[in-house]
Amino acid sequence: MSATARTGRSIGRGAGSVGRASRRLTHAKGADRTGLGRLIEVTAVHSAGDAFITVSLAGALFFGMPVGQARGQVALYLLVTMVPFTVVAPFVGPVLDRFRSGRRYVIAGTLFARGLLCWGMASSVVYGDTLSLFPAALAVLVLSKAYNVSRAAIMPSVLPADIGLVTANARVALFALVAAGGAAGLGAGLVAWLGAEWVLRIAMVLFLVAGVVSIRLPRHVDSPDEEETAKPPGVRALLNVGPIVAESMRANAAIRLQAGFLVFFLLFLVQDEHLPGLAPEITLGLLAAAAGGGGLFGAAVASWVKSYSPHLIVLTTLALTTLTTLVATFFFSLWTAVAVALIGAFAQGLGKLALDAIIQREIGEEVRSSTFGVVEALLQIAWVFGGLIGLMLSLFAQGTAGLAVMATLLAVSLVWLLVTRRQRKVMSASTAVTVPLRPVAQPPAAGDTKPLTNPF
Repeated sequence: MSATARTGRSIGRGAGSVGRASRRLTHAKGADRTGLGRLIEVTAVHSAGDAFITVSLAGALFFGMPVGQARGQVALYLLVTMVPFTVVAPFVGPVLDRFRSGRRYVIAGTLFARGLLCWGMASSVVYGDTLSLFPAALAVLVLSKAYNVSRAAIMPSVLPADIGLVTANARVALFALVAAGGAAGLGAGLVAWLGAEWVLRIAMVLFLVAGVVSIRLPRHVDSPDEEETAKPPGVRALLNVGPIVAESMRANAAIRLQAGFLVFFLLFLVQDEHLPGLAPEITLGLLAAAAGGGGLFGAAVASWVKSYSPHLIVLTTLALTTLTTLVATFFFSLWTAVAVALIGAFAQGLGKLALDAIIQREIGEEVRSSTFGVVEALLQIAWVFGGLIGLMLSLFAQGTAGLAVMATLLAVSLVWLLVTRRQRKVMSASTAVTVPLRPVAQPPAAGDTKPLTNPF
């Protein structure tokens, strides 16, 4: 009994030390005064709940099934859950823009609703009710994106004076990734021990706690930058986001296309034993660790490159992704696949953080949530489309052929963006007309006198 008590006290002291250290990091550089620290904490708990949901549903959709049946389940999940989301997501932003004066409660509402849905999904898992599980998963996904849109939209209002947008976004992403990674490992163990339904119930508790904490965000989060008296901008104003935002969105969509492709192509490549070298379980764990490490590295690097243009960062991440995929095409092996997963996750994380900073800087408060909603929908469409490509190519293509297709798509996207960017710069330079200065008559100074004679 005494040994158990000592072990419990040691674990408690360790958890307390980790909690205090995390709080010091999240509240550093004035983040405690502006509300950024609390927003980081809410996002970390939100990401942990997301990880629990992912781990719980992964077994039902993929693992423990024959490969052919698993492909069918994954395709059904993409079609029933992801495709409707791409239709609903563009409407999330405009709805949130109408509730700018109550964003704390909007964020809390998304978290509370996800908690209730987790309880319902737990019952669906127990009874094997797929018909109710997929719609609930769709609702959870929509609410998750609504939270991400709201969180990104309020970032400028909680930004400390000494922290830039890219750095603040990176700090949020870093803690979210750490929380998600820890929760994924813990959730996998709990699924094996207690079952997926109990992990979903634990996720419910996390979302409810995060909802309570989100209400305690500072009041200035609810206040718009300025009072609006004019009619809110319509769809035309939303679509006219400017070339920098549009190019960054397209580059991130190409990176997200590759991310969705890699998830399903490499998974089924391992399941079909077309990626030799290690046992399938170890290979999947290695690929997952590489992706997680790449995401963490991307969030960390975002804090170091704050002096560079976010637009340049986005284009660089796409070029790096294209180059890595192209090299892996010619030298395909287990370790090049790990490298592609690592660099792809790095580029996805860093590119998205730079895109968020561009939108937060370039887009006005009145359509910021709507813009983030459109961006989330576009990136989700790209991810789903990439996943379907990977799913289809895994039926007949080997690793080299599949990566060659993806490298071609990425190269075409990169060349297209660079060409259009060059054309835009040339057009801007050609339309810049130098207007000759006209002499302007200046009124005489107080001490001046008129000329004695008139020359005219």
